[in-house]
Amino acid sequence: MFRLVRTTAQKLRHLRVVLYYYILTKSKCDPTRHTGPQHTWRLKSTSARERALQYQPGQTIHGFTVKEVVSVPDLFLTAIKLTHDRTGAQYLHAARDDSNNLFSVQLRTTPRDSTGVPHILEHTVLCGSERFPCRDPFFKMLNRSLSTFMNAFTASDYTMYPFSTQNSKDFQNLLSIYLDAVFFPCLREQDFRQEGWRLENEDPQDPSSPLVFKGVVFNEMKGAFSDNESVYGQQLQNKLFPDHTYSVVSGGEPLNIPDLTWEELRHFHATHYHPSNARFFTYGDLPLEQHLEQIQKDALSRFDRTEPDTHVPPQPTWTSPREDHVSCGPDAMAPDPAKQNTVCVSYLLGDITDTFEAFTLNLLCSLMISGPNAPFYRSLLEPKIGSDFSSVVGYDGSTRDASFSIGLQGTAEEDMERVKRIISQTIEEIVATGFEEERIEALLHKIEIQMKHQSTSFGLSLASYMASCWNHDGDPVELLQIGEFVSKFRRCYQDNPRFLQDKVKHYFQDNPHRLTLSMSPDEAYREKQALAEEEKLRRKTQALSDSDRKEIYDKGLDLLATQSKVQDASCLPALQVSDIERTSPTTPVETGTAGGVAVQYCEQPTNGMLYFRAMCSLNTLPEELKLYVPLFCSVVTQLGCGSLDYRQQAQQMELKTGGMSVCPMVVPDSTNLDMYEQGVLLFSSCLERNVPDMFGLWRDIFNSPHFDDEERLRVLVMMSAQELANGISSSGHMYAMTRAGRCLTPAGGVQETFGGMEQVKFMKRIAEMSDLSPVLRSLPRIKKHILNPDNMRCAVNATPHKMSAAAGQLESFMKEVAGNRRSHQTTRPNIVEVGTTRPNIVERPVDSDVSRKLVSEVGFQPCQMKTFYAMPFPVNFVGESIRTVPFTHADYASLCILARMMTAKYLHGEIREKGGAYGGGARMGGGLFSFYSYRDPNSVQTLSAFRRGVDWARSGSFTQQDIDEAKLSVFSAVDAPVAPSDKGMGRFLNGVTDEVRQGHRERLFAVSEKDLVDVASRYLGFGQQTSGAAILGPENESIKKDPSWIIK
Repeated sequence: MFRLVRTTAQKLRHLRVVLYYYILTKSKCDPTRHTGPQHTWRLKSTSARERALQYQPGQTIHGFTVKEVVSVPDLFLTAIKLTHDRTGAQYLHAARDDSNNLFSVQLRTTPRDSTGVPHILEHTVLCGSERFPCRDPFFKMLNRSLSTFMNAFTASDYTMYPFSTQNSKDFQNLLSIYLDAVFFPCLREQDFRQEGWRLENEDPQDPSSPLVFKGVVFNEMKGAFSDNESVYGQQLQNKLFPDHTYSVVSGGEPLNIPDLTWEELRHFHATHYHPSNARFFTYGDLPLEQHLEQIQKDALSRFDRTEPDTHVPPQPTWTSPREDHVSCGPDAMAPDPAKQNTVCVSYLLGDITDTFEAFTLNLLCSLMISGPNAPFYRSLLEPKIGSDFSSVVGYDGSTRDASFSIGLQGTAEEDMERVKRIISQTIEEIVATGFEEERIEALLHKIEIQMKHQSTSFGLSLASYMASCWNHDGDPVELLQIGEFVSKFRRCYQDNPRFLQDKVKHYFQDNPHRLTLSMSPDEAYREKQALAEEEKLRRKTQALSDSDRKEIYDKGLDLLATQSKVQDASCLPALQVSDIERTSPTTPVETGTAGGVAVQYCEQPTNGMLYFRAMCSLNTLPEELKLYVPLFCSVVTQLGCGSLDYRQQAQQMELKTGGMSVCPMVVPDSTNLDMYEQGVLLFSSCLERNVPDMFGLWRDIFNSPHFDDEERLRVLVMMSAQELANGISSSGHMYAMTRAGRCLTPAGGVQETFGGMEQVKFMKRIAEMSDLSPVLRSLPRIKKHILNPDNMRCAVNATPHKMSAAAGQLESFMKEVAGNRRSHQTTRPNIVEVGTTRPNIVERPVDSDVSRKLVSEVGFQPCQMKTFYAMPFPVNFVGESIRTVPFTHADYASLCILARMMTAKYLHGEIREKGGAYGGGARMGGGLFSFYSYRDPNSVQTLSAFRRGVDWARSGSFTQQDIDEAKLSVFSAVDAPVAPSDKGMGRFLNGVTDEVRQGHRERLFAVSEKDLVDVASRYLGFGQQTSGAAILGPENESIKKDPSWIIK
């Protein structure tokens, strides 16, 4: 997987120091560095953290020497830093009472051209190794393990291979696979041709068909750079850092990828994939010594120290600013077609290995851009000269020297100079006036909140957080001292009230190393790209002799034969189905009422946090308002409420909560495909001390939201429309599957309305409206139906000793919002209601106090529909869905296992290996069996591959081992760790109790070969059930000529 250095996600990640923590227990002691005798760590202790404190600097363990042992109480872990004596490999272990153990190894990979050698190597090393020479052991292990995460990433200057699992045997199995893959890969030429690039006949079995470029990475990067945001982000980095590795595309520029040779790939591995160039990280509650012994035995004992030439020097600073311009393709989904320009100023900052300076700059950059009170939000977004911040925005610490970027996208060409002036003026104003104290406190409160929040993937977050700094020889243990950074920051700010203003002056106002990069659409851009690829192909093929062409044809046949051959995976380790727990843990909940509203209470070790949810039914909402619901959800917490304008509201939310959100929900019923729940979900979290303030904010949103500021609404509409348009190229397969399921179930139609292409196009129309007053008038109408206690149920997750107080606060909140009750309908359990806008409403009890109001469309008639969306992409996203059965049906488990088995044993080979798509497979959910492909050079051919996959399943061409592997893969998702904040949500949101879930678990265990063949024949056979299909991709003449397709 190629990690583009800068993406839209950075808009949501202004603080790199902010992590999401998974804290299960809090030790009663305050451990410090231990000074006792060596090896006492073997004695039984109360926690992994305490055991780790018994290691001593200078202690040698399996070829490693302990360099440092540090308690990090803020993160509830003990860090042990080691060095491998023979190779110099660096190692960090974070001992923590977390059963979701993680391993990662990262190599500093610094390419000097844009052939994508580190990215293609990342793919190729996972295609077989010395001890595990079968093809694709990585993908095969996805089905032989209970891993909670398995992947690999190529960044601009490092490649990382992480995995995590809760099973100790599984950890050892995966560790052996990863070590052998990274350090002893086969690197077969055939794997290079499959994963990287190759010349091959369009039809590998027809030597007269034209030669074309193929390859997984080749198509992946074509897809990646079909996204204008990705083009801009990559160009910005290349031009801001023009003197070393950041001036090239580590993932591969599509037109440069065909210049890479197999020999160059092997040489890059030999020079970069060495322990002397490696950083190992382990995390969790498994013993460190066990990891060290296996790593030494399986890999490091076979190497001696080298001096790898992979150092990245600091970027030489400029003496004067620079400007540049790039082109992109026009965006048909842009909120305003006449405004598709981007302009951004990027500043070179300091060395990321100066950890406190990096922390300070990160915090400073967040103050400059985050939220409606930020200076750049006020000066750039509120004048409405652009649709949103530029796709690259904020602090970026992923490179040797950090950078900060600020600008706008969706601007008119005539406004670009104005944007530059505003940026300069805003920096001058910040230097002169600084920041409000309350905003600084709000940001520090955000850090406190997120240090307390417990995520299920803390180890992975930690590995990603440390990767860039550690990659350039920064101290990873120092990075963990977030509490110390906060304390030091407070001291610096107290000692010098102009502390932050001085930083702004130094790094921004007086900084000559800044790049202004503009981007504008070129109507001929994609045609030029296609012509350039054709010219590249022509140059590659014009000198080919007949024997060369014959060799290409023969190699194509050989690859096809290899891809089609059943692989012997017996060399790979595997867990057994018997290793899976037969029962899943239960989650005790209590139910009650608050102000007449049903409430679910779930006591959890939330580390001083409280999590509140409310599900508000949409059953009384008039149909003509449905399309507006996602917009209502996105703006209702951002327009102001009560006595607070929107700026003050945002400030209070940051000071008193961990965030407040509202989102639309469509939940298919677990027992009937023609029933579903529709609503919006309110969610917020806060520290226990701030519960009254959090409910006070919700009270004002319920009682007196501000729906009168058209200018504020326009800013939010433009940002929302731009975000939706930008997201299509990275989530096209999800849009395709959503569209494919639109006419198959009642829930599918609502899902398309709320989250499909229908919503994207609706928001584009709203953004193009010159007068938003009709939209403003719709918001209070929606509010009357949604923010109504009569249509609500609530859930609270908190610590046991605070639950009673929380219940009291919730009771008070419900009394304060009681005036919003509206008698739109009367409901009786399990009785079809009449006299409502949706006459078929059924109330289904979950338990004695909590019930869900479901829409029942008994007479629903599914119908077939095939939709094609012409998009400005060079690759396709294909989806096909088939109506099957609900969650509690006896066949649902078999269809889940079948989807996973078809993905691993058939579709992966057909769609990715043979077809060249970046990904593809099948999935079961919401009563729909869905097929998909991602960044796929094929379109209708992939639909044919889906059909062949069904034929394969119906023929029973699989083994008991295949079934067992599919079960392991399904259970790895079923048994994925659940954070304390999310416990009990299956019951609350879906009505799926622990007993229902256990029944599903038992049916999964019981699935047999006969069951799989049976469900494939009865549900998936052509014409057996109603299906839908959708494709998002480039213009397609064959589809245009087919009258069965709806062209959008």
